[in-house]
Amino acid sequence: MATPIHQFSKLPLVEAQTSVRAGERRMRAPGEAPRVGVIYNPRSHGNRAGDFDCGMSPHVHISKPGDRSQLPAALAEFAERGIDLLVINGGDGTVRDVLSSGAPIFGDDWPAIAVLPKGKTNALTVDLGVPQGWSLQDAAAAFDTGGRVMRRPLDITQIGGSHNSRVLGFILGAGAFTTATNAGQSAHRLGAFNSFAVAAAAAMGIFQWLFASRSNPWRRGTKMAIGLGATDTPMAHSGIGDPEWRQTLFASTLERMPAGLKPFGDLREGLKLAVADQIDRRTIPALVDVMRGKTPARMRERGLHREVAPQFSLRIEDSFILDGEAFPPGAYRIGQGPELSFVTP
Repeated sequence: MATPIHQFSKLPLVEAQTSVRAGERRMRAPGEAPRVGVIYNPRSHGNRAGDFDCGMSPHVHISKPGDRSQLPAALAEFAERGIDLLVINGGDGTVRDVLSSGAPIFGDDWPAIAVLPKGKTNALTVDLGVPQGWSLQDAAAAFDTGGRVMRRPLDITQIGGSHNSRVLGFILGAGAFTTATNAGQSAHRLGAFNSFAVAAAAAMGIFQWLFASRSNPWRRGTKMAIGLGATDTPMAHSGIGDPEWRQTLFASTLERMPAGLKPFGDLREGLKLAVADQIDRRTIPALVDVMRGKTPARMRERGLHREVAPQFSLRIEDSFILDGEAFPPGAYRIGQGPELSFVTP
C-alpha cells in the first residue's frame, strides 16, 4: 500500500481460504444502520493532512493495516462481523491491494463497496462519479439512499504459476504506458494529481512520439505477444515496425477515464484493450483522435487497435503496470473478476 511506484518481484501470493461469506447474507432489522468495515491507508496522499474520524458509530469498524500482508486478516475479521459495506479509504493502488487480498475471503459474495478518493490517482472514483471530498459519513448514508454501479475488476494470474498467485485491479498498461506512469510520478512531485497528472503524462507522451527517435522508450515500446479469448488467437498487427513489439498496451474494465480520455471509443462494457504498434510520426494525429474517442480512417492499417475480449494472454519481456505499480515480465492470463457493487452518491 505504499504510494511510490513499486516493482513487484512476482504476483502477490494469497493463501486460499474458505469464503467466510458463504451461506445466507445477514438480514438487517428495520431502521438498523449498516455494518461498515473501513480499510484506511494512512499513507495515501489525501490522508496525510489529518487523522480519520474513528468514532462516528459503533456500527463502523476501522482497520489501519501497516502493509499489504496485514490486509487478509483485517478483511477476514470484517467478513466474520458480517459487514454490509466495505469502505476503501485510499487510491487505486489501495483498491487493488484490498480486492486482491479479499478475493479468497469473499469469493463471489462481496459486500457493497465504497471508495473514498484519497490517493494520488483515483481513476476508479472518476468512473464511478464519486466527487473529491466524499467522506465516510457520505458513503455510509449512500448505502441506502445513493446509487449503485456494477464493475468487474481485471483478474490477473501467471500462466503456469501458482493458483494462489493472483492480483485484481482496474487499469493495466505496458510499453509507453510504463514510461508514462513514471512521468506521472514526476508530475506528482510537481504537485499534479489525478486527471491533471494523467493529462500531463499524455501530453509528454505525444511530445516524445513527435520528436524522439525510435530508440526512445516512448516510441520503442516493449516486446510482447497478445492472445485474445479462450483460443488465445494472436492479436492482429499492422506490419508497421517490428511485429514482435508494441508501442503501448492499455486494458481496463472501467467505462470513464480521467482527463476525459476515451481510448476505447464507443466500447464501454467488459474487458477492453487499446493497442498501438510501433507507429510512425505521421500517425500521431490519428493517435490523438483515438485518445479522444474518435475512430480514424484505416485505423488498424495505421497500427492502432481496439478490442473487446472476455480474456486475453500477455507474454511480455518488460514490466507492466497495474493501478500505478509495476509487475515483472512473464506470461499472464488476464480475465474478469467477480461482479462488484459500488456505492455512489
